[in-house]
Amino acid sequence: MKHIKRLKDISIASGVGAIIAFGLAGCGESNSTNTAQTIQKQGATVFIEKTSDGSYKIADEFPSNDTRVFLRESDANGVMSERLLSQAEIDKLLQEENAKIDAGTSGLTNSNLSSGNGGLGLGEAILASAAGAIIGSWIGSKLFNNPTYQNSRQGAYNNPSTYNRSVNSFNKASTAASATKAGSNARSGFFGGGSGSGSSQATGG
Repeated sequence: MKHIKRLKDISIASGVGAIIAFGLAGCGESNSTNTAQTIQKQGATVFIEKTSDGSYKIADEFPSNDTRVFLRESDANGVMSERLLSQAEIDKLLQEENAKIDAGTSGLTNSNLSSGNGGLGLGEAILASAAGAIIGSWIGSKLFNNPTYQNSRQGAYNNPSTYNRSVNSFNKASTAASATKAGSNARSGFFGGGSGSGSSQATGG
């Protein structure tokens, strides 16, 4: 199982650029680089909601230690339930979405199929979220510089305030992580060792 854990770490590292792409669009390059280094060790918790028309919207997302995707959907009586998607489910959805991207049939990259024409599927919504930037980073080169993807992902949230709240939460977490790292380096400085919380920083890039 060691290689699986390593792949997860690599995915988190290479997914950073996507998080910055939607979280720091107006910031300078040096600021973005700093954020990349600090957010690298973070994950994202995402809540995706199935709407009445059968499409999916991002209802909430925020930084967390682990990356998790929860699905909310209503039954025939309108009762909302929530469950955590398994890694197997997510992997299957991303593989299917990758095939659609290659075939030009994904709403994330084909403007004729994007959110204005029926909404996003579950796999598309995951890739549009912060979790998608991490766990779907191996698809990233096909998405992150695509104008249709950038437009689709902003429309993937259930309302603009959800999108703005997400951006602010990741920016705030990045700033806090930067301050913590700077303080830890200053404290350990001459003496090196430091406490348990500082030891993990010593191996950071």
